[in-house]
Amino acid sequence: MQIFDSHTHLNDTPYAGHEADFIAQAAELGVVEMAIVGSDPILNEGALRLAAQYEPLSAIIGWHPESAKDYHKAEETLLIDQLQRPEVVALGEIGLDYHWDTSPREVQQTVFARQIEIAKSLHLPISVHTRDALEDTYKILKETDVRDFGGIIHSFNGDVEWMKRFMDLGMQISFSGVVSFKNAHDVHQAAQACPLDVMLVETDAPYLTPTPYRGKQNQPGYTRYVVEAIAKLKDEAPEEIAAATYANAHRIFKLGAL
Repeated sequence: MQIFDSHTHLNDTPYAGHEADFIAQAAELGVVEMAIVGSDPILNEGALRLAAQYEPLSAIIGWHPESAKDYHKAEETLLIDQLQRPEVVALGEIGLDYHWDTSPREVQQTVFARQIEIAKSLHLPISVHTRDALEDTYKILKETDVRDFGGIIHSFNGDVEWMKRFMDLGMQISFSGVVSFKNAHDVHQAAQACPLDVMLVETDAPYLTPTPYRGKQNQPGYTRYVVEAIAKLKDEAPEEIAAATYANAHRIFKLGAL
């Protein structure tokens, strides 16, 4: 079984100096490739460094909505330059976060829309973070031709109807450890209804640790338990979920033949 963790933060502090160990542990669980996601200059540089150093890794870089207030012309110039490096497979994570509101909402919306324009110009898919902001996220995405360059709703946490609305725009739907949580009923129903040809799996490590390790630090290898949770919900073999999501990740990230 080959699994692709489509969104993880191996570039974050908890893994510093031990990245090779976590990559090896992931491989033992069948997680053989992963996309390392940035969100600000420091984490973007970390994603680029790891993706250049380790063959199973790719980089996704961008400006998270929590950091949007610090996004200016110089930062954009650097980002555009970095996005053209060969290890980069997407622009992200970008989007809207109305839970923490660390950046003004109007600024978040402007920076989100601007980064979508950059992704479109470079023909890169986008990895979208949305928290307590589904309506505005949808409105901004609807104004773009996202189907032409690709997009992912990362760690999807809405219901079936929201999933269908984003799918109608051409977005892929990525499920994290939340899909294994006992009381995440909307996400359970969304996973059951999600067609395999638009589904991705992720850990969002070090966050959202899946069952059976909930409460402990997450790690990329635990994508296996996300796959197993979805397989149980859909009454499918884990190998089927793994194979479909692995192929989908290769397709949207343009990683070539399997």
